[in-house]
Amino acid sequence: MAQLLGFAVRPDGRLHFDAPVTPSRIAPLKISAFTATSSVGVGKQALAEALAQSRSGLRANDFGPSPLPTWIGRVDGLETLQLPEPLAAWDCRNNRLAWLGLQADGFLEAVAAARERYGPARIALVLGTSTSSIGETEAAYTTLVDGAFAPAQQRPLVHTPHSLAMFVQQALGLEGPAETISTACSSSAKVFASAERLIRLGLVDAAVVGGVDTLCGSVLFGFNSLELVSPQPCRPFDAERNGISLGEAAGFALLERGRGPLELLGYGEASDAHHMSTPHPEGLGAERALDDALARAGLGTDAIDYINMHGTASTKNDEVEGALVARRFPADTHASSTKGFTGHTLGAAGIVEAVISLLAIETGLKPGTVNSSVIDAECGPQIKLQPAQGEVRYALSNSFGFGGNNCSLIFGKGAQA
Repeated sequence: MAQLLGFAVRPDGRLHFDAPVTPSRIAPLKISAFTATSSVGVGKQALAEALAQSRSGLRANDFGPSPLPTWIGRVDGLETLQLPEPLAAWDCRNNRLAWLGLQADGFLEAVAAARERYGPARIALVLGTSTSSIGETEAAYTTLVDGAFAPAQQRPLVHTPHSLAMFVQQALGLEGPAETISTACSSSAKVFASAERLIRLGLVDAAVVGGVDTLCGSVLFGFNSLELVSPQPCRPFDAERNGISLGEAAGFALLERGRGPLELLGYGEASDAHHMSTPHPEGLGAERALDDALARAGLGTDAIDYINMHGTASTKNDEVEGALVARRFPADTHASSTKGFTGHTLGAAGIVEAVISLLAIETGLKPGTVNSSVIDAECGPQIKLQPAQGEVRYALSNSFGFGGNNCSLIFGKGAQA
């Protein structure tokens, strides 16, 4: 049989797939700084307060000249925010939100201190985004001059999918490897996996990871064309759920070698490639990502104290993920979707929900699932509507994107600094 990338072709022409290889346990990485900015506010405190109060940041859609009848998670103040003069050439909504997010929770200062410790060339930058600065490109097309971009919009470095990473690299004064990951809704979850590999291989000593995505016409009308957008605030895992609410957000984390109070313990990645926008009906790729994350962390499902579920409130996505959690985790595990707070922030969803998972470990707050009222019977008892307080030693965060781009992350309570 001819061996081809994990499967073999039998003499009768049928495919035989290899058994998956279980990954080895990885050394934990300390998370020395983290932050998130979304529709509930700027920074961790605003996010923690919204989670504790079960207060949604969604509002009736007021974005664009002809707003769709839906609800969104919009970040206030981006229209008037100005970038510092040295960064002004990068101006666009996405980079403005990135700059707003970088200033929260002392993150700029934490990266500056790491830059002093390791040198700018020894810190990687890995960012996830699904649309980058496409909103600015949309605006450029509305002001064409003789079929070309107007002079003020002839900024090729802004009109590129890598605009976010190049902007943040300059803003942070970093010179190490810089990556843009764009795997739909798992983009800024996969950044942790890429950063771990860069550090483990000795290419860098630390990594800034994160993601930013902003609202734009392509996002709102694109998802609406797929009939995925709800006319009401999204209701994850609700028996009457009818679609997603879109949002925008920025989030960042600093990963370093060694142990710390908060640690990245494991990650799993898989691509089931079942359908362009629908998950595999049995959740095979999602389960593979979960199993690999548990293996790298050296944990079983009974060790997980909180699960931040992808939970978009779309019919099939919630059904598949709910069934996966129901069959794999103890009934008393606390799981929830937090997209009712922030909206689905697309390429920034992974980092925002990683930050929520880290806050759960740090504070003991296990969020509920807002806007929902009756959990779908197809989903398990793990999904909770109300927040709870208790020790969280290990938290799992799921991010399952279009095309079967799946990622699961496991964070843990580590050694005190």
